[in-house]
Amino acid sequence: MVLETNRLILRQWRKEDYSVYAKLTSDPEVMRYFPSPLSEEQSFKQADTLKSKIAKKGWGFWAVELKESKEFIGFIGLNTVDADSGIPHAPMIEVGWRLLATHWGKGYATEGAKRAIQYAFEELEATEIYSFTALVNKPSQRVMIKSGMQNIGEDFDHPKLTPGDELARHCLYRINREEWVHRTAAE
Repeated sequence: MVLETNRLILRQWRKEDYSVYAKLTSDPEVMRYFPSPLSEEQSFKQADTLKSKIAKKGWGFWAVELKESKEFIGFIGLNTVDADSGIPHAPMIEVGWRLLATHWGKGYATEGAKRAIQYAFEELEATEIYSFTALVNKPSQRVMIKSGMQNIGEDFDHPKLTPGDELARHCLYRINREEWVHRTAAE
């Protein structure tokens, strides 16, 4: 499964993506809203997991490359959140992204997230899509809003983080099928 936008290709992971992904996940700026940067070994393991999920389901957090240069820049896509995750409204499908800092501010995350949401509604027949992040992560919240999502006002403490940690408190965004249809008709 390959998805395209005007500027991006969302595709299955390739081994040559792994070293760039390790650079991305070891960058303190990219990982500032996560508990810690990842080692190369952790990064490769995570990429293997993402690749495996796509191989099994046909979708997931796809590798993203720029159409023009064929450069791998991170991931954008969809993930299932299990009922026992401790995240409100789970089980659910979430949309998410992680890009090299050199590619921030160019609209790639929003462009890819919109395409992933379209795939979820059209191909997976999802009724709603969620996204969540630490309250302090304003850049990701802007991507959520630009992707047509709304904060549903159900902040929560992420169950995998220590209560009181500055990253623990999360906000939850959502878009349902009706909102998405209305938004796409208006564009």
